[in-house]
Amino acid sequence: MFSLMFSLFLLHHFQSFPLFSLPSPKSFNLSLSITPSMEAQTLNCMFSSNQTRPLFQTLTKSSNQCSFQSQNRVFYKPFCSKLVSQRVGVQNIRVQQCRNNVGNFDNGVSFDGVRRKRLAVFVSGGGSNFKSIHEGCVEGLVHGHVAVLVTNKPDCGGAEYARQNGIPVISFPKTSSVPMGLSSVDLVTALRSFEVDIILLAGFLKLLPVELIRAYPRSILNIHPSLLPAFGGKGYYGMKVHKSVIASGARYSGPTIHFVDEHYDTGRILAQSVVPVLAHDTAEELAARVLHEEHRLYVEVTSALCEERIVWREDGVPLIQSKANPKQYY
Repeated sequence: MFSLMFSLFLLHHFQSFPLFSLPSPKSFNLSLSITPSMEAQTLNCMFSSNQTRPLFQTLTKSSNQCSFQSQNRVFYKPFCSKLVSQRVGVQNIRVQQCRNNVGNFDNGVSFDGVRRKRLAVFVSGGGSNFKSIHEGCVEGLVHGHVAVLVTNKPDCGGAEYARQNGIPVISFPKTSSVPMGLSSVDLVTALRSFEVDIILLAGFLKLLPVELIRAYPRSILNIHPSLLPAFGGKGYYGMKVHKSVIASGARYSGPTIHFVDEHYDTGRILAQSVVPVLAHDTAEELAARVLHEEHRLYVEVTSALCEERIVWREDGVPLIQSKANPKQYY
């Protein structure tokens, strides 16, 4: 009898006080969980369950088959977390990071467990490619979200479009005409605070600083209005490209999307699309034909990057894995 009563007491005791009690993410008390002594990296680890999937894979060949070697993508590197702590203030940044990560519990993951990527778009002008990418995100064609716009011309059309759609705008670099612009180090810090995963250059006419390229390896894309490596490099932009194509007698042109390195238009090519150069084309007519393809191609490639369908061949060439047939690459 005593043994039975003791068993009932234990059962009632552990039902009242469960061994494991996990708070709901929505009920998480940020004011209690954040203290000035905590490291930013600790907070990143607390909510890192949705960041373990590799963003890129390496395609390796064996004698009779192909295999994938995963390369883990680190979104919050220790040196970046310390940088945020030192330059912006640990407590303010932590609150923003914590809130954003809590939000990921609700709508940050889609089918196949791929986390929705946060994008930063860089523009210098009207930003028509930026608009196409943003519309693709809104319409669900791109599994991403434009978190911030960066521009060297705060009054350009792309910046105005961003403000109208509630997208934060950052000025970079700091110049005499743009005194509120950020330095290279502060730009990296700001993008980290927005939790940016991918950077897309869409008509940005400045060379990116080394600090930014090293902070986002294999995560920065640019679009160029010619079939690189032809008609690329410093000084080739806008109508200058199309005039040069026509003057050369080339029969074909089209946009190129490539990864960004420390030089103009020399990064690894990811995708291209071909359009004809007609016999009596003007630069404006050719530009319009190429731009139409730019809008389509950039959305398609951004979608593949956000869905983690970029595969790197052993020789360093990036390929896109087909969504319809995962065994095919292009």
